[in-house]
Amino acid sequence: MPALSEVIAALEALWPPERAEQWDAVGTVCGDPDATVGRVLFAVDPVQEVVDEAVRLGADLLVTHHPLYLRGTTTVAASTFKGRAVHTLIKHDIALHVAHTNADRADPGVSDALAGALDLRVTGPLVPDPTDPEGRRGLGRICALDPPLTLGEFAERAAKRLPATAQGIRVAGDPERTIRTVAVCGGSGDSLFDEVRAAGVDAYVTADLRHHPASEAREHGPLALVDAAHWATEWPWTEQAAAQLDEISDRHGWGLRTHVSRTVTDPWTAHAASTTHHHS
Repeated sequence: MPALSEVIAALEALWPPERAEQWDAVGTVCGDPDATVGRVLFAVDPVQEVVDEAVRLGADLLVTHHPLYLRGTTTVAASTFKGRAVHTLIKHDIALHVAHTNADRADPGVSDALAGALDLRVTGPLVPDPTDPEGRRGLGRICALDPPLTLGEFAERAAKRLPATAQGIRVAGDPERTIRTVAVCGGSGDSLFDEVRAAGVDAYVTADLRHHPASEAREHGPLALVDAAHWATEWPWTEQAAAQLDEISDRHGWGLRTHVSRTVTDPWTAHAASTTHHHS
């Protein structure tokens, strides 16, 4: 069985920490580099429910997309929920490693996994990484939808293929419009509208769209918007990441057992559909 330090080296080759955004907090949060690793759990959020799942599973390493401490901290006291997560992890010899914006930017990265879940063919990055001569890394992806679908059909596909959440899928645009090209960005993507417009795609799939950016995008032109839950757009990456580690494990003869958390950590728990009232 490999040492944690060897597994982390493999993960950092997939998602180099120096490719994370300046503001981000990625890398190993806790763990003894000399401890051996046999079982690894992948998840989106390092919340207590996922930490408890790692304990039940007998995992030695938890890999999450979201950081536990984004802003830094002066305490890991168990009186705070983040501190309690750290206590639980250390008590059970479970390491925590985070790949966030460095996994967004990777090839393959978070948006490739999202495109794959929606059966889209990736043609390139939405925001290319200038340090990649191959032109494959970067934020978001531009994709082709073959064969084309109507916006309504495509939204139905997203609702079927992405893990179920209370929100479901919100759509802006004419449901009968034909969709041939799609930009995708796993997670919060409303800062990329300029790039999406420049790409000239028919639809944009992302999460966390707010009123003003969405309203402005609709006024600018016929771009259709497909908004899914943040967690749901990033969850496909956990399956992709586990498969990448499996491949490395096979190559090295490590015999790692990888697992993907199916715990829904989307914070929204219910959805009440509006009933239409017409006032004359």
